[in-house]
Amino acid sequence: MKGEIDPGALSLYHLLDPEVLANPYPLYHRLRAEDPVHWDPFLHAWVVTRYPDVIRALYEFSANRTPTPEQLTTMGLAALNPIAKVMVKQMLFMDAPAHTRLRSLASQAFTPHRVELLRKHIQEITDGLIDAVLPPGHMDVIADLAEPLPCIVTAEMLGVPVEDHAQLKAWSQDFAEMLGNFQHNPDRAPRILKSVDEMTRYFRSAMGDQRVRPRAGLVSALMNAELQGDRLSEDEVIANCIVTMVGGQETTTNLIGNGVLSLLRNPDQLEKLRSDLSLIPSAVEELLRYESPSQHTARLAPEDLKLGGRDIRERQAVIAVMGAANRDPERFPDPDRLDITRRDNRHVAFGWGPHFCFGAALARIEGQVAFETMLRRLPELTLDSGPLVWRTNLGLRGLTTLRVSFRPVA
Repeated sequence: MKGEIDPGALSLYHLLDPEVLANPYPLYHRLRAEDPVHWDPFLHAWVVTRYPDVIRALYEFSANRTPTPEQLTTMGLAALNPIAKVMVKQMLFMDAPAHTRLRSLASQAFTPHRVELLRKHIQEITDGLIDAVLPPGHMDVIADLAEPLPCIVTAEMLGVPVEDHAQLKAWSQDFAEMLGNFQHNPDRAPRILKSVDEMTRYFRSAMGDQRVRPRAGLVSALMNAELQGDRLSEDEVIANCIVTMVGGQETTTNLIGNGVLSLLRNPDQLEKLRSDLSLIPSAVEELLRYESPSQHTARLAPEDLKLGGRDIRERQAVIAVMGAANRDPERFPDPDRLDITRRDNRHVAFGWGPHFCFGAALARIEGQVAFETMLRRLPELTLDSGPLVWRTNLGLRGLTTLRVSFRPVA
């Protein structure tokens, strides 16, 4: 891949280079400074990197971008139709009024008040995971905390058996790879098709169980939600359980992993936070800005228009780079510096406008509990030596492992 493109060319395609993926911010700075609304011929899309332009793209442009089964068939990709049938029913890829209807029904399960009631339980889960790593004095932050915590919480939020959380995670990673990358990878298609089929059957079975043995959770909430006499179809319930499960796991895992790494790389900020844990909520917002778990997302131009002085045609693809907007010096003074006390921190890590992540309140609480618990319970926390490996998911930024040590606690 790397050999196909001039190293000096401006393109998000460079993210396929592991060195750029490890630190994409110089590339983002170049794009923003040299051509902030950039036609990327390698991706056949506009790449938008300034804060106000990213907000406009997220707010005004169309999210209805996933190809229908019929369109895939005409492209010779009919084998992918089972994936398309799920994605076209997911609110992530809808505009109003269809998006408004689905979101209104689904977000009833994620109100800030309902989520805040979970904080004590999230603390119990986190303490249990930390208890297991205290005696040896070392852990892999990803495998031991950042992955299992949101997996367990997501299973409970859905209302499915918690013991299934490892399987849910495996499916989620497959689906997230498709969401986060630019290209269709034919080698991965059979695995993703298998995961989509298994997830669909799993949630259809969970709905059947709900009818016999009702239990609280998103599956039940979506099945029973009613808005002005309108209810979701079975396929809509399944599709949106899938997208909620993926969103609830992948981004929170990345928030915790990226956040711990950022703090360890900035020991002054780590010590400031350790000495004043009341700064945790502010620190979480800054960690979301500084290393955004979700780096970019695609939209389509709703009509012929101008953006940043460039003429964009109706239905042309626009990639809104939230990771670049969150480092825009016109919006965030000294943007490459981690500052856990930063004021006026309206980052776009959770998106903006109609598609703002409705799980944001839950992700924030999981992050707050994870960071506070680690700082309180893991003395002398240090980063182990060795190379860092970033996930090959270009849109969902996170580490595969993050090994740390601390003073063993009996």
